[in-house]
Amino acid sequence: MNNALLEVRNLSVDFHTARGTVHAVKNVSWSVNRGETLAILGESGSGKSVSASAVMNILDMPPAHIVSGEIFYDGQDLLKVSYETHRALNGKKIAMIFQDPLSHLNPVYTVGWQIVEMMTAHGRPADMARARALELIKRVGIPDPEAALHKYPHQFSGGQRQRLMIAMALMLKPDILIADEPTTALDVTIQADVLALLKELQAETGMGLVLITHDLGVVAEIADRVVVMSKGEIVEAGTPRDVYHNAQHPYTRQLIGAAPGKGEIKLLDSAEPVLLETKKLCKTYGEFTALKDVSLVLHRGQCLAVVGESGSGKSTLARSILRLEKADSGEALWKGKDLLAMNARDLLGMRREIQMVFQDPTQSLNPRMSVYQLISEGWDIHKLMPDKAARQTRVAELLAQVGLAPEHAARYPHQFSGGQRQRIAIARALALEPELIICDEAVSALDVSIQAQVIALLDDLRKRLGISFLFIAHDLGVVRDFADTVIVMKAGEIVERGPTRQIFEAPQHAYTQRLLAANLDPDPEIQAQRRLAGATP
Repeated sequence: MNNALLEVRNLSVDFHTARGTVHAVKNVSWSVNRGETLAILGESGSGKSVSASAVMNILDMPPAHIVSGEIFYDGQDLLKVSYETHRALNGKKIAMIFQDPLSHLNPVYTVGWQIVEMMTAHGRPADMARARALELIKRVGIPDPEAALHKYPHQFSGGQRQRLMIAMALMLKPDILIADEPTTALDVTIQADVLALLKELQAETGMGLVLITHDLGVVAEIADRVVVMSKGEIVEAGTPRDVYHNAQHPYTRQLIGAAPGKGEIKLLDSAEPVLLETKKLCKTYGEFTALKDVSLVLHRGQCLAVVGESGSGKSTLARSILRLEKADSGEALWKGKDLLAMNARDLLGMRREIQMVFQDPTQSLNPRMSVYQLISEGWDIHKLMPDKAARQTRVAELLAQVGLAPEHAARYPHQFSGGQRQRIAIARALALEPELIICDEAVSALDVSIQAQVIALLDDLRKRLGISFLFIAHDLGVVRDFADTVIVMKAGEIVERGPTRQIFEAPQHAYTQRLLAANLDPDPEIQAQRRLAGATP
C-alpha cells in the first residue's frame, strides 16, 4: 500500500438524522495502484458510494460527518487540504462517473459545452478544450461527433450518455477514475462496450480505476482486486477468483449464491389455454419503426420473456397491449377479444385482469399516497371491497405476500428502499387479482439479493395463483432463471423465439448469439475463458 496511487485508511463516516446516528462507513481501508482496477462490491446501503464521495469531497456535511480516517493522494491527506486545493484536484487528477448520467448532465446546456467546461474550468484555452472534446467523443464511439457537440443530454440514449460522462471524466487525463455503478441500467452489449472502453483507456493512460458495483459479472470481467462491503464495513478482500471460489464471509457467499443465471431452466406447460395473442402489431413514430408485425402467444401460467437492446420495441409492445400507446395496426387478443378495438367500459374491466409493474417504482408510486392508499386505489376505481375493515385485512395480507410487514401500510414510498418499493408495486398489481402481470424491467436496478428475492416471489405467485407474466428484461441471467419461453427483439421485430433452454443453449440468430456472448458470467474463471475465446467484446 506504500506505493498506492490512492489510499484510504481507517475511514469512518456517520450521518446524523432525526432518528439517530447512522454509521455509514466503519473503519474502511482500501487502495488502488497505477493501472489497476479495484472493485468495491456490495449492495445499496453498504457504504460503497459514501467512501468514494469522501474521496471526491462531495459528501453533504451535514448530515454527513467524517469521524476518522485519512485519504492519501500524491503524499497529501485529502481530508486535511483546503477546499480550493481539493477542487483543483477533482476532475484534473481524480475524476468520477456517476450511475445515472441523466441526473448529472445539465439538461439546459449542450453536451459539448459541458464537456469543454471540464477543461476551461481548470484554466485551459477554449480552442484546446473543444479539440480535446471532439477527440474524446470520437474515442468513446458517439456517432457524428461534430453534431453531437451541439445536442442536449435528452437527445442521446442511456448508453451514449454514459459514454459522454466517460469522455467528460477523461478530458484532463486523470490519474484516478472512480466509476459508481456505471453500467447498472445498460443493455448487455452496451455494458460490454463500456467496460471494454474503460479497460482500453486505462491501458493507454495507466490510470487507476475504482469500480463501485453490485454486479459480480462486472467484477469477474474487469477487476484485478475486489473488496466486499456490508453495513459500512469491509468483510472480504482479495482477487476476484479467491473471493468467488473461497469466500469466507457469509455475506459474500450470500451475494454469490444470489447471482442469476445458475438455476434450473423451466419448461412450458403448453396444455394450458391461451390468454393473450398478438397478431402483426405495428407502431411507428414519424420515420422510426418501433414495432413491425409483432406476433406472440402467451398461455395461462406461462412466463414469456422479451429480451433485446434499448430501442428494440420491448416497452412499446407492452404499452401497446395495454393501450397506453395506440398501435397503428394489428390485433391484441385477450381471451379471444381484441383489446385494441374495445370500448372504454370493456377496457376498464380488462384492466382488472392485466396489471403492469414498471421499471422505476420511485416514478410509478405516487409519493403523496401511503402504501395503504396505493394498494387500495384499484378497489376505488373498480368499486370493489367497500368494507373498510376487509380492505385493511387484505392490504396486510398482500404486504405479507410480498415480504413486508402490515405496519408498513401507514408509511410513504420515500421511507422504503428501492427493493421494498418494487415489492409495494407488485402488491398493488396483485390487489386486483390479475391473470397477467406485465413486468417492464421490474428488477433491472435492484441489488442482486433483492433481485433474487423478487424473482422468487414472482415465481411463487405463478405456481400458487397461476398468474402469467410478460417479462421484459435485459438481464439474461434473470431471464434464464425465471422464464420458460423467450422472444428476442431487434429494431421492432422478433428475430428469434423458443423455449428458454433452446434460446440459451442453441441460439440460431446472430443477434441472439451476440447478446448471449456479451452477457457476463459471475465466475471469474469462466469469464476469463470466454474472454480468451473471444466470446465478449
